[in-house]
Amino acid sequence: MTFSLWTPTTVGTLNLPHRLAMAPMTRDRSTPEGVPTELNAEYYAQRASMALIVTEGTQPSADGQGYLLTPGIHSDEQVAGWRKVTDAVHSAGGRVVIQLMHVGRISHPSNTPHGRQPVAPSAVQPAGIMFTMTGPQEMPVPRALSTAEVADVVQEYRQAAAAAIAAGADGVEIHGANGYLVHQFLSSNANLRTDSYGGTVDNHIRFAVEVATAVADEIGADRTGFRISPANPFNDIEEENTAELYGALVAALAPLNLAYLHVTHIGDEALLRTIRSQWPTSLIVNRAGADIEARTKDLEDGLADLITVGSMALANPDLVQRLRIGAALNEPDPTSFYGGDERGYTDYPTLPGT
Repeated sequence: MTFSLWTPTTVGTLNLPHRLAMAPMTRDRSTPEGVPTELNAEYYAQRASMALIVTEGTQPSADGQGYLLTPGIHSDEQVAGWRKVTDAVHSAGGRVVIQLMHVGRISHPSNTPHGRQPVAPSAVQPAGIMFTMTGPQEMPVPRALSTAEVADVVQEYRQAAAAAIAAGADGVEIHGANGYLVHQFLSSNANLRTDSYGGTVDNHIRFAVEVATAVADEIGADRTGFRISPANPFNDIEEENTAELYGALVAALAPLNLAYLHVTHIGDEALLRTIRSQWPTSLIVNRAGADIEARTKDLEDGLADLITVGSMALANPDLVQRLRIGAALNEPDPTSFYGGDERGYTDYPTLPGT
């Protein structure tokens, strides 16, 4: 079955007016305590005409923070801050899910509230530099989680999901992509474990499935999404047998009947078609770097139920209206993507009357 961009649909508990959603984008504009602000609420509310907003990655625990000024969802103050965001989006007619992102080894003690060593599946230092308040620094060797601690982290996701619902979110998206903690468990170079979370394909996917199961049990599968990025090397990730790995992961997640699966697609068309055939509910596809025509074609070809865009939504609060009438788009300003104030955040121009 094929769809147009403007065909309404249902995803989990949500009735969506069309099929263009906003991808999660780190913007580094929360308080140092990880509390969303009125400025964050304004930013998301400006984009409420998107079918669904997936928020920036939000740490489920203090150990889950890697970058400066990212929001959390594990304290009362953070829940209150997110309530400002969700209320603003809902008042503007939108729908919003909070993305739960534990960064794992992609961190630096200087950026966390407790200054502790990052945690990860294994004590393998990632290549790359982390920006801190004192400048760029090499990311340290992380501490390997014990088997018992892995179970504790699963519970942190459960608690964070409950907190997100308490904050008024319509659901959560589990970030299993882009080299962060869930993806680290999937990978062959970041996960060298010899217990039940490493070695075999079934063991590599175990943490992801346990997190999804716990979150779905806590808030309902119909309010739970999951994001993957097969073969994405971002954040120093390697995978062996990507097709087998994600075939097993999708097959294990499918019986949970989650609201959606969100795929960051970087070129393996055969794998995308396999995932499409395996997945029983809504499939969201993000073709990073592609133009809107290429993304829309996934709907027309039946490969996606929704599509997400990132920088297009960042630079065009009224993107839906611009696309509907064929208006020119604002160009995003990469120099203001991360950190700062309203410049490059809430001050992109909109069409008259929007």
